[in-house]
Amino acid sequence: MKVAVVGATGLVGSKMLQVLAERNFPVTELIPVASEKSVGKEVTFKGKGYKVVSADTAISMKPNVAIFSAGGGTSLEWAPKFAAAGITVIDNSSAWRMDPTKKLVVPEVNGDALTKEDKIIANPNCSTIQMVLVLKPLHEKYKIKRVVVSTYQSVTGTGVKAVTQLMNERQGIQGEMAYAYPIDLNVIPQIDVFLENGYTKEEMKMVNETKKIMGDDTILVTATTVRIPVMGGHSESVNIEFENEYDLAEVRSLLEKTPGVIVVDDPSKAQYPMPKDAHDKDEVFVGRIRRDETQPKTVNMWIVADNLRKGAATNAVQIAEYLSGKNWL
Repeated sequence: MKVAVVGATGLVGSKMLQVLAERNFPVTELIPVASEKSVGKEVTFKGKGYKVVSADTAISMKPNVAIFSAGGGTSLEWAPKFAAAGITVIDNSSAWRMDPTKKLVVPEVNGDALTKEDKIIANPNCSTIQMVLVLKPLHEKYKIKRVVVSTYQSVTGTGVKAVTQLMNERQGIQGEMAYAYPIDLNVIPQIDVFLENGYTKEEMKMVNETKKIMGDDTILVTATTVRIPVMGGHSESVNIEFENEYDLAEVRSLLEKTPGVIVVDDPSKAQYPMPKDAHDKDEVFVGRIRRDETQPKTVNMWIVADNLRKGAATNAVQIAEYLSGKNWL
């Protein structure tokens, strides 16, 4: 099928191309799309060069599906134009996530919410995706009451500019800053802008998106999102309070059986998930699973995933795979 990747020259767009190739998505024709200044440049897909085209040109080429990773402004402007032409859009920005008329999807969690009529489908925030994949089986079994999450997020979540800043600082080079502060040998407890309630936009994304994906507004979520000087993936310390009592061995067993989740949890051998181990992998890794000894029916765990893959590109491609499997593209 014809596949357009909008934002094909960016960090996530490049990862989309890699994931499409690795997962052997049935691409008969690739249509890479980027801003006017990138039109005419070439991207490589499965060893073949493809010229970057404008969004207008892409629509006229009638792709079956367009995977967007070009920022909220681009998505708000162009996703409806692609959809109006009958093209299914899977959007990686925050533009449509909380729109009540649009589905917000992690295929393993709520893929069954999709229908043939959905023409603009939202890909959730990277830090939300890896968390809900773990929360879903636990919620079904014990009913989640409250989640307290603190994140440790990779600079790759900000983009190429942030990766360059980190590498420049590491080598003592003065350069363009993606952040207001140095990131090497530092931790920045702010991701996105602050809102009136004192939380950042990223923190409120985790609160609101979790409820929407899980289909349960009663789940209480509070988040602190933090940028750290690592690449390879996002990590999360998660404290989950249940309505019902749980068994620790059963929690492990449920997670081990969850598609897309890998349990790495052996304190005796100092085994636990780390971002460098999640790098370039599609799975979500979970470890440090232990009872919260200060509060009943509550468990602590540590969740790690590659934010450019399962947190973005892979999840979007999995949505396309789901739709393709239903012959809806």
